[in-house]
Order: sequence, then structure tokens, then C-alpha cells
Amino acid sequence: MKRQRRELIEPTIAEHHGRIVKHTGDGFLAMFDSPVEAVRCAIVIQQSMVGRNASLPRNQWIQYRVGVHLGDVIVETDDIYGDGVNIAARLEGIADPGDLFISGGVYEQIKNKLVCAYQSLGDRQVKNITDPVNVYRVLPDPAALKQARRRMHWSLALFVPLCAALIAFTAAATWYLFTEPKQVVVDIPPSAGTARTGAATVQTPAPAAPQTAAPVPAPAPARGPIETPKATPTPGTATAPLPPPAVPDITMVTLPGGTFVMGSNDDVSEKPQRRVTVKRFAISKFPVTNREWNACAAAKSCSYAATGEDDAPVTNVSWNDTQEFVTWLARVTQKPFRLPSEAEWEYAARGGTATKFWWGDQFQSGAANCKGCGDPYDAAQPLKVGSFEPNPFGLHDMGGGVNQWVSDCWHRNYQGAPIDGSPWLEGDCSSRVIRSGSWKNDSGYVRAASRDHYDIGVRYPTHGFRVAYSL
Repeated sequence: MKRQRRELIEPTIAEHHGRIVKHTGDGFLAMFDSPVEAVRCAIVIQQSMVGRNASLPRNQWIQYRVGVHLGDVIVETDDIYGDGVNIAARLEGIADPGDLFISGGVYEQIKNKLVCAYQSLGDRQVKNITDPVNVYRVLPDPAALKQARRRMHWSLALFVPLCAALIAFTAAATWYLFTEPKQVVVDIPPSAGTARTGAATVQTPAPAAPQTAAPVPAPAPARGPIETPKATPTPGTATAPLPPPAVPDITMVTLPGGTFVMGSNDDVSEKPQRRVTVKRFAISKFPVTNREWNACAAAKSCSYAATGEDDAPVTNVSWNDTQEFVTWLARVTQKPFRLPSEAEWEYAARGGTATKFWWGDQFQSGAANCKGCGDPYDAAQPLKVGSFEPNPFGLHDMGGGVNQWVSDCWHRNYQGAPIDGSPWLEGDCSSRVIRSGSWKNDSGYVRAASRDHYDIGVRYPTHGFRVAYSL
């Protein structure tokens, strides 16, 4: 528990701009500034725990219950309390291990902001709270709706954001999320640094989810109808037919086929190293940009419009989102666009080299867009594509910038992986591989062999992708 707290929970909360208020045995209370960051933090922790449990016998798994509520709390220097805290704790108490329960107030704030589905559990009477609490269970993504309706259960629940919240984590079964008041009950002097009015203060791990190809906890029975939020159409008056959306001119680089040594001895997930033969294929010179993504959004084939500079890499896309884009791109260009396989991605990233980075075994300052890796750097967002030198294959940003989705389902290591460059699509594909590291990660993630994974239905602000097709 202490190791998890040190290695996973505390750094993840800090990364999502939260703070731990206090520890409660095998749990804790935490406070965040943003509901979206709160849920993303929660997802990261939840999914990371799934990965950690995967290597253990079932009877040694540690699972968490999570309760999230939006309401008033009283803030003191080293503690918070009040009904806002109590209701979140009660929601956690009625959840099953691996579940995330939120109150109706939270649901109204976040229902259209994440790729999640929600199951209404109705009003629940909870201990020491006079009025019943409207409760929802959060499901990882809309696809989980079908599974929940078909089987009347689901395997993993994700966190959802609050406007202002606190999180209480309890190992083996607990994680509460509470919210700071829209108006703080107790006015603490500014030096205390905790009391404030206005927007709520909570966030949860996310996108850990994250969540994944590892064994999942025992399913819980469904306890009510499932709802999927529907976007409210904006009324408007069409004055003339709109021109067809432009087709993005994505620059592709043709790579020769070849054999290379895939993996490394730097991390257990990158073992065993093996020789892989990749066929000739084409891959985009840069990650997909906001301009390219928004052409798909304008055609109403991608779920949302990206924000940010046109030439910056698109971010906050789930693996499912990438499938919308490549399906649309293949249709409008009549070319077989897809995501690269993990083997193709590493082959392309190495650029014909066999070192940790394409330029050598030692990191080189100013060579990639990553945390602590030198200028240029912007902590708030990735730099425009092509801001750094290309590798020997002429590809930019094959390390740093944004995490990049690939086709493969997640496996803990390469034992039994294909050696012909094809994607590894066996097993539980609820989690897919991401490569490259991002501008939020340190230089260790920029290595050509570095790999990670994420839940396919979760959008996360450092996740992007590039496209490929076979020749």
C-alpha cells in the first residue's frame, strides 16, 4: 500500500493538480481544482491498479471503491468535513470493489464531457443522510452499455469528474471523492491556502484507467436502467448548402521493409527482445494535427471538434476516436488507412538504428518535446508538429509530443507476440498500446522501445496518433 501510494497515487494526484488532504488508513481524502482532471486522475489510478493486479494471484488483488459527490464541505487547515464529505463516503460504501458511484449532482456536471456511459441506480438512502441520494454507476465507455444490458453486469468502472471535489481512497475497497463548496463554509485566511469561493476544487485520476487487457474484477449485478447522455442539438437556420468538407492532405512517408530487433531490457514489458520482419508500408510524417482532425469533424464523421493551433497534434482522443478518423479517411481517399501496428511504429521510430534513441544511447537535450528535455518547451501543450529534427526515416515526433495509439491489444510483455510486423490482436482488447511518450513525460518515455497502454474508450489530454497504410 505504501509503495502504491508513493509510486502511483501521490504522483498522479499531483500531476492532475490535486492535493491529498489526509490519509485514512488504507484510504485518503484528496481535493482537486477541476472535475475533468479529477476523473482523469481517478481513471489513471484505477487502470494502473488493474495492470498491477494482473501479475498477482486473484486473492492478492487490491481493488478500490470510489464515491464522488458535489456539495459543500468545511475546509480547515488539515482536514475537511461536512455533508459533502459524508455523502461521497456513503457512495463509496455502497459501491462494489472496482465500481465508481457518483451522485446526481455530479452526473449533471459531467454527463456530456467524457466517453462514458452511466447506469442510473435510482435514489438510495444512505446512513446519516436525511434525504435519499440519486446514484449513478459510471461505465467506461458507451460500448459498455451493450455489455451491461446483455449481461446485466460490467467489469470495471471509471472515475468521473466533479465541479469541486475531494477524493478518499481506500485500498482493497475504497476511494471517495468529495467536493469543495461553490461557497466555502468556513473562511480560512489566505495563508491557509485551502478555502475559496467560486468554482469547485476536485479532480480524480483518469484517464486510469485508466483500465485494460489484464484480468478484471468479478462483475457486479446491474441494479437499474442504463442511460447514455444525449447531446442537445443547437437550433439554427440553414441559409445555403455548405460545401463538402476538405480532405486533409496528410504527408506520408514510404518505409522499406526490413528486419530489426524489437524491444529492450530496460523494462519487463519490453521483453523478450526478438527479431521482427516488417513489410513495406507508409506512415504519416507527423502525428495527425488539429486541422486534419477537424476536417473529419466537419464531415460529421468524428465525434467532436478539436481545439488548439491547426498545426499542433490533435490530443484528447481515445482509441475508439481514432477508428472514426481512419475509417473516414480511408473512405474519402480510397486508401486503406489504419493505425500502425506496434512493430511498425517501433521500426519507424528507430529509423534503422539499434540504439535507445534514434540519435544514440544517451538522451540529447532539445531533441524531443518532453518534460525536462530542454527548449523549446511549453508545459501547457505540445509544440507544433515538426518542431524537432526528423529521424533517419524522415519522420518527426517519433518520441515525445503526444502519446500515439497503435493497433495492438495490450499484453504485459512480448511473450508469444507475432514476428511478422502484424498487430497483436488476441486476448482482451479493452486496452490498446500507446507509444512515444508525451510532452508531459520525461525522457525515459521517448525511447524507441518504451510502451504503455490505455482503455480504448477513454479520452486523455496527452493522447494522439498517426496513420499508416499497407503497400
